Amino acid sequence: MSWEHDLFALLDDLEGQAAVAWEADREAELADRARTEYAAVTLASRLMASRGREVALDLPHVGRLEGRLARVGEEWCLLGATGQEWIVPLRAVTGVRGASGRSVPEVAWSPVDRLGLRAALRRLADAGARCLVHLADGTRHEAYVDRVGADFLEGRATSGEVFLVPYAGLVAVQSRDD
Repeated sequence: MSWEHDLFALLDDLEGQAAVAWEADREAELADRARTEYAAVTLASRLMASRGREVALDLPHVGRLEGRLARVGEEWCLLGATGQEWIVPLRAVTGVRGASGRSVPEVAWSPVDRLGLRAALRRLADAGARCLVHLADGTRHEAYVDRVGADFLEGRATSGEVFLVPYAGLVAVQSRDD
């Protein structure tokens, strides 16, 4: 009977080794799958999960903005900071602090959340709000957003001069109190 006992012990040992190898392979596969799925997470989806939180956004030539993340769209966000609102194109953001560790996939967003940057800028144009328009080259214009085109905004400086800003050159639009 001792040879049978040794055989069963050997088979149990092999079975244990196979279970350990299978578990290690499974963990590696799950880690790889998690990395692959995370590659589909966008900045907008991370920010969407952060709505209502205090966050800090780093912007070129503006610096760090800190405030409550009020809205998020596919390509922009609205940050309420120190009594002002900032419309920020996400492509201009160079860093984010304070964001949620979670994300909300785009398929779970409401139709209102899917509105683009143009919709947010049209809201400013419709309100006739005075703004400070921050550009990628570091300049800024105190102006009113008059009209919103497909890929640019038309502003009117407080001096009356009309200027156009392609969205690619826009860093942020800051509301101003009249």
